[in-house]
Amino acid sequence: MEGQQLAFLKILSKAITTFISIAITMLGLLLVTFVIGRVMPIDPVLAIVGERASQATYDAVYNELGLDKPILVQFSYYIWDVLHGDFGDSLLNARPVSEDIARVFPATLELATLGILLGVILGTPLGVISAVRQGSWIDQVARFIALVGYSMPIFWLGLMGLLIFYGILGWVGGPGRLDIFFEDIIPVRTGMILVDSIIAQNGVVFRNALSHIILPASLLGYYSMAYITRMTRSFMLEQLSSEYILTARIKGLSERQVIWGHAFKNIRVQLITVIALSYASLLEGSVLTEIIFSWPGIGSYVTTALLSADMNAVLGGTVVIGLIFVCLNILSDLLYGIFDPRSK
Repeated sequence: MEGQQLAFLKILSKAITTFISIAITMLGLLLVTFVIGRVMPIDPVLAIVGERASQATYDAVYNELGLDKPILVQFSYYIWDVLHGDFGDSLLNARPVSEDIARVFPATLELATLGILLGVILGTPLGVISAVRQGSWIDQVARFIALVGYSMPIFWLGLMGLLIFYGILGWVGGPGRLDIFFEDIIPVRTGMILVDSIIAQNGVVFRNALSHIILPASLLGYYSMAYITRMTRSFMLEQLSSEYILTARIKGLSERQVIWGHAFKNIRVQLITVIALSYASLLEGSVLTEIIFSWPGIGSYVTTALLSADMNAVLGGTVVIGLIFVCLNILSDLLYGIFDPRSK
């Protein structure tokens, strides 16, 4: 009984510590972004009223936005609204920012998810094979592929991909998520066109959406694959040089059991962190890809809002992206406990 109480108190303490850490992280993220937004040399009032508005109109909007109050007071009001699920209205279209984010985020989620799946499926075995065949031509090719993918500017790869596979060869669809003819044909349920077309059992829309997403998703997948390949290879080399691997081979275990049953098993926890960070970076950092391919996701939405001094939209997007990182970190901790009970 006493052991159960200690276990419960340990879990409760960890939960409270995690909650406090999340609250402090999100508060710091919001504060820094809010202050930067207020000191930027872009006037949000002019973005609304225009440069030809009278001083009276300018002052009225300035006061209505609460810009006449001290910055800490403005920030406290904003925090209160966020805690109630209110990110304010966009200065560009007067719609609630929460509705805009709910509309654009599924596009980024769909693109990044397909990209990370490609990265994991291709990068993990490539990293393992590269480590096992260290110094061979396979290892050299894998390292070269990873180096190119990790160092090559993604906007250049995107432009070259569009030019070759869309402009010259015509193998994939062009910018955007669908051809104009297929827009608004299927009902929106998840906001992810591939999923919605499957639910609607519309193969024509699915194939058209797939032709549009395959190129940008492949580019993001290549970028994440390069990172995952390098890290997997590094982790595997460390394990393969360990004494327990030599012992397993002396006992007569097959090479497959040694590699996948022992070495790879011991790097799973490390790979979880690598994959989680890579996925978060795709969800947060696919701005250039979305702009190049006219992909209406959260990256292009926040970028447009920032250039237009729409700080409500910028802060709303920042909160969502911050929550993504926090949630993925929490998921990583949960998976640690599954794959490595010692981490509990």
